[in-house]
Amino acid sequence: MKDPKLKNEFILLRAKGYTYNDIAEKLDVSKRTLISWSKDFEYEIANLKATELEVLQEKYYMNKELKIKLFGDKLLAVIEELDKRDLSEIPTEKLFILMIKYSDHLKKENIELIFTDKIGTEEMLMDLEVETWKG
Repeated sequence: MKDPKLKNEFILLRAKGYTYNDIAEKLDVSKRTLISWSKDFEYEIANLKATELEVLQEKYYMNKELKIKLFGDKLLAVIEELDKRDLSEIPTEKLFILMIKYSDHLKKENIELIFTDKIGTEEMLMDLEVETWKG
């Protein structure tokens, strides 16, 4: 029976994309054993890969909330600038194009509010009324 720490290290390395050859050399375990472990820990490896990908996405791609804020702020800035401009100016056309693009981006980020059940909604509304009464 191999050391559980060794198996955990295998799962981590495999999830990071290391080859069986690289892992066999690093952990001093046969490739045949690693292939067997890969089948045994298929879900653990997949879950860890998914987690790693999520971290990368958060690092390099903005989440929905940040996108809405970014495009909303840019749209407001463009609208504010358009309000200052004479429509006969050439750069104004570019501002209209930006306004349309930012509006389109905001539409893509639109989220539909969905309440899970009637009871939960009523309880939430009652809580809101209590908060309103408290001031």
